[in-house]
Amino acid sequence: MRDLDISEVAKRSGVPASTLRYYEERGLISSIGRKGLRRLFDPGVLDQLALIALGRASGFSLGEIAQMVGTDGQPRIDREKLDARADELDATIRRLTAVRDGLRRAARCPAPHHMECSKFLRLLRAAAKGLIGAPGNAHGYLRNPNSVT
Repeated sequence: MRDLDISEVAKRSGVPASTLRYYEERGLISSIGRKGLRRLFDPGVLDQLALIALGRASGFSLGEIAQMVGTDGQPRIDREKLDARADELDATIRRLTAVRDGLRRAARCPAPHHMECSKFLRLLRAAAKGLIGAPGNAHGYLRNPNSVT
């Protein structure tokens, strides 16, 4: 396959040219030259961009992803980091599942107003105590999934 200019890479990957330039500045991808004013990339850059997309979807920062890409553009992925991230995702899934379940119970509450619904009030108390919320925010995270049911 022939070299790809930046507009072709953007079109094939769905990544805007401005983001491609930013990724290059961060050392995540490398152009191999220029054709006029346009950067040229090896076709393998599309696989690198897929790796970056997977890393972002998995919650890795660009800095962490950069550490997973060698200077030759080949992945150098620490399996322990992948395992640790999978554990973090499991915890997030458990937290969000418990919050979702609490919201569904409150939505089905037969009380005329939510403030009269014991299930909704339990959910509010859990939120007020910091038992639910996104990890790393001031309210913590769901410490006990059963606390909102």
